[in-house]
Amino acid sequence: MSSRTILLVEDSPDDIELTVHAFRKNHMTNDVVVAKDGIEALDYLFATGQYTGRDPANVPALILLDLKLPKLGGLEVLKRVRNTTATRRIPVVILTTSDDNSDIVNGYNLGANSYICKPVNFSDFTRVVEQLKLYWLILNTPAPD
Repeated sequence: MSSRTILLVEDSPDDIELTVHAFRKNHMTNDVVVAKDGIEALDYLFATGQYTGRDPANVPALILLDLKLPKLGGLEVLKRVRNTTATRRIPVVILTTSDDNSDIVNGYNLGANSYICKPVNFSDFTRVVEQLKLYWLILNTPAPD
């Protein structure tokens, strides 16, 4: 069963605040769960650690994944998401400051649905969030459970 929750995996407090503010500006009513490192993201997805007791079948509608994370990097998180039946079909959008070709190639090779380099100014970032909302949460038809 899919929820309308967005899992934001981001360690920068400024980027978290910017993203949540852009969500509000775009009238996104989805619940947003913030994981500040790769381990916390996996704990949320697989109902372990601090998320023990959460229904792991209630997967997020979308994962926004930074690459440069403490404890466990974003590419490793992506690999584990794609290697697990319960989570492999969740859309994963890499949202990072890295425009390194190897990160882009590795992200797609590991199963990212999209790769977006974070715009620096808020106006551009708000437009990116609006497009994410439009495509991944409104237009896209997810695979059935």
